[in-house]
Amino acid sequence: MLAPSIATSCLSQTSLTVSPSRSQMFRGQSVSLSCEEDDSSAGWTLRRNTSNKTRTQCGDGWGKPAGSSCKISYMDPSDSGVYWCESREGATSNSINITVTGGPVILQSPVLPVTEGEDLTLHCKTKTSSNLPADFYKDGSFIRTEPAGHMTIHHVSRSDEGLYKCLISSDGESPPSWVSVTGEKVKVLLQPPPPPAPLLLPPGCGPFQSVSWFSWFSWFSWFYDASVGTLKVSLNKTCFALQFKI
Repeated sequence: MLAPSIATSCLSQTSLTVSPSRSQMFRGQSVSLSCEEDDSSAGWTLRRNTSNKTRTQCGDGWGKPAGSSCKISYMDPSDSGVYWCESREGATSNSINITVTGGPVILQSPVLPVTEGEDLTLHCKTKTSSNLPADFYKDGSFIRTEPAGHMTIHHVSRSDEGLYKCLISSDGESPPSWVSVTGEKVKVLLQPPPPPAPLLLPPGCGPFQSVSWFSWFSWFSWFYDASVGTLKVSLNKTCFALQFKI
């Protein structure tokens, strides 16, 4: 009978980062996307889905590839879509939504999900200014007006997840952006290991001040105490002590 063969493999992991780190861009801006990989041999490439095409990779009509990175020198509204890294084996990274607008206002929001308990800051800006008074909205409902154009939500919770946008009355409205909130990070407390079990010595062979090394069989055992230079031997449960000068 042939034994079945079992194939095992290690799954490589990567995360997608974008620079500048924002989910909305003005037309004409440049952006760099990188697969932060733990295994370069996995062959990670950048892919995207847009309203025109799906699963196209960097260099296939868009972007300039450089290893596991991709640079788009001129962003256009047609570049709006979902971007991710993919390996030769089909493993995928986190995905990032990027919106490119030809309008005058964008909302700068986190590209990656925000962790519960952290602060969330949203910036409403034009091409020329980032500190104009702005109205902020969530899921179509007005939140408040911020005189400096940025709004901070302290200690976010799952209820803060939603679709945000902003409005600068003198310029216009931003596209909406989805803000995700993930569970609070778990703190792992590391406990010290338990103390070693006490050494059980044959009758007549203890105590030792400190045992440096020992060997023990059913009929023969020896122990060396470096602190006093003593070798104690037990033969058939009878103990003998030999003194050494170190």
